[in-house]
Amino acid sequence: MDRLERFYRIDQLLNERRTVPLPVFLDELQVSLATFKRDLEYMRSRFNAPIEWDRELRGYRWGKAAAQAPKYELPGLWFNPSEIHALLTMQQLLHELEPGLLTPHVAPLLARLEALLEAGEGPARQVRSRVRVLHMARRAGKLPNFGVVARALLDRRRLQIAYYNRERDELSARTVSPQRLVHYRDNWYLDAWCHLRDDLRSFALDAVREAAVLDQKAKDVPEKELSEVLGSAYGIFSGRPKARAKLRFSPLRARWVSQEAWHPDQKGTFDDQGRYVLEVPYADDRELIMDILKYGPDVEVLGPAELRRKVAERLAEAAQRYR
Repeated sequence: MDRLERFYRIDQLLNERRTVPLPVFLDELQVSLATFKRDLEYMRSRFNAPIEWDRELRGYRWGKAAAQAPKYELPGLWFNPSEIHALLTMQQLLHELEPGLLTPHVAPLLARLEALLEAGEGPARQVRSRVRVLHMARRAGKLPNFGVVARALLDRRRLQIAYYNRERDELSARTVSPQRLVHYRDNWYLDAWCHLRDDLRSFALDAVREAAVLDQKAKDVPEKELSEVLGSAYGIFSGRPKARAKLRFSPLRARWVSQEAWHPDQKGTFDDQGRYVLEVPYADDRELIMDILKYGPDVEVLGPAELRRKVAERLAEAAQRYR
């Protein structure tokens, strides 16, 4: 932890206990005795912290501040990246809530989030104006069937849904056994056992046009099988991996891609020319192809041959548009 975090931890330990022995401080802060003493002296001289050593109890404790002494106060502690992302995302999602059962509870929760934001540097309004959390590729529109789907999921009941397939531009009736809800790339999906296909599938909730809970008990799929079928291949599409894509990125683009997580089972290496070769498993190539195409000339598909052919065809079609 950095120095300011140590100051806050020292403050917290002193507030939690009557006295704090020296070994406890050293263990909690993971610093040397010399560093701890410098931190203590800094807090006393710069922040007016009335920290005293108690000879009888053999530990540090809060003492009484002198009558004319300045007030003890630590400077604002900024958030780490995950904390500020979580706070601002929660606040944005709560602001977007429509009136419903949670309405009476939302206002106090928002007030609490405002207070947490103001625990950092500056007012909450300034934090929001200076830090932006952008939700890209989120499909617009409401999810009128979300509650029905969630109820069936938790009650372990089957669902009858009318599902719109965008690729084929058709509506189909499905009976599914919901397994879990997934929030992926700012959109909601339902992992479910499809009784029509007799297999696991992922359904985009914004494509569920109608939903009704059935009396039939849902089929339960073991967590291990869910992970193998729906979590082992690239992207949101279901299926066990059928191949590994081998992609080679230019030295320029490698500076970014080599730091990115495309898949838990990915492999990446640099070649002697500074290019980055990335391997990821996939079952359905549609999402993978879209992600490859956005890199244009900065990536080459080395294999499999079928994936290379499909990407080449898509690039040729795109180039034709500009001739």
